[in-house]
Amino acid sequence: MKRINEYKKLFNVEPDTDLKTLKTTYRSLVKEWHPDNFQEGDAMVAEAEIKSRQIIDAYHFLVSIAPETIAANLEEYNSTYESGIADFKHKGLLLEVSFMDGATYEYFGVPKSVYIKLVNSDKQLRFAKRNIFNSYLYRKSKKGVLVA
Repeated sequence: MKRINEYKKLFNVEPDTDLKTLKTTYRSLVKEWHPDNFQEGDAMVAEAEIKSRQIIDAYHFLVSIAPETIAANLEEYNSTYESGIADFKHKGLLLEVSFMDGATYEYFGVPKSVYIKLVNSDKQLRFAKRNIFNSYLYRKSKKGVLVA
């Protein structure tokens, strides 16, 4: 959640901002902070490089959690979690779940108590379907890689 709030603050956007507005804001920030806008040797060049990387990361992250993106990828998401859970990790309020098809999703705001219930559940996939998969904000963090 901290990362989401930082990125929204960087872009100065509301929680329900649409993709078109996000893209417009992204483009204006990139124009403002592009390293080529500064003279070589200027102290701002290094800051501009860091800031431009942050802007790019934030844009891709915010697009991946946007309601439009989630709705467009809902069918793929449903088939992914039906493949079964391969592994999961919990750090802070972030739960990272790897699925049998190779895809990995991040779930934001998952408290440790829910994670402990997932670990102790005898039917982890069923528990996750009911209590995690459609209850928390998520994004696809890694694409599926099939091993031959």
